[in-house]
Amino acid sequence: MPVEIKEHVMIRKICCILSVLLVPSFLQAADGEVPASGQTTCYDATGAVIACAGTGQDGELLTGVIWPTPRFIDNGDGTVTDNLTGLMWMTEANCIGNVNPAFDADGTAGDGIVLWQHGLDFVTAVNATTYDCNVTISYTDWRLPNRKELLSLIDFGQSNPALPSGHPFTGVVSSDYWTSSSAVTLPDDAWCVNFQYGYSSAKLKGVSPVLVWPVRAGQ
Repeated sequence: MPVEIKEHVMIRKICCILSVLLVPSFLQAADGEVPASGQTTCYDATGAVIACAGTGQDGELLTGVIWPTPRFIDNGDGTVTDNLTGLMWMTEANCIGNVNPAFDADGTAGDGIVLWQHGLDFVTAVNATTYDCNVTISYTDWRLPNRKELLSLIDFGQSNPALPSGHPFTGVVSSDYWTSSSAVTLPDDAWCVNFQYGYSSAKLKGVSPVLVWPVRAGQ
């Protein structure tokens, strides 16, 4: 094999090794693993707190990929990076209501709760720099999160809001937030995630005003 080809192959091998070593820990999870739920407490059938040993409950087993420490990085520019998923979220979780209330004419005007299509329209307008969400860098790839992405923020050991303790977000409302995911069996509905209790439900796109929290791929 010519020397220059050998050198090229060696460089490729070195790059492959470095790429494995430098991949964040949350991307090195074994196939089929999902993140831990965050729940560490166990309960009986009446809702009373009990010792976890021998219950087989989530709070005892603590299965799933362990969250990185720190879980979130405040980038200081109006964005937060989630080290578990690599997603970048707006620091302000109610950009319409708290920063751009004039956009909202749905239901109670100015509270940030809008119909699904208007939520999509708002994100499009943010990408066109029509609206400011206190983000100092003009990213143009914000979008509504899909159902799984929005649920990835939920800490099932917390409520009101159901977010990890010590999170850096502001303006979080313990209510429903839109996702970009439609309900396949009821396509006039879209999935929402509730940040008071951490559950997901479907709501009518053209009837039910809901909050909006844009995301982008941070990697």
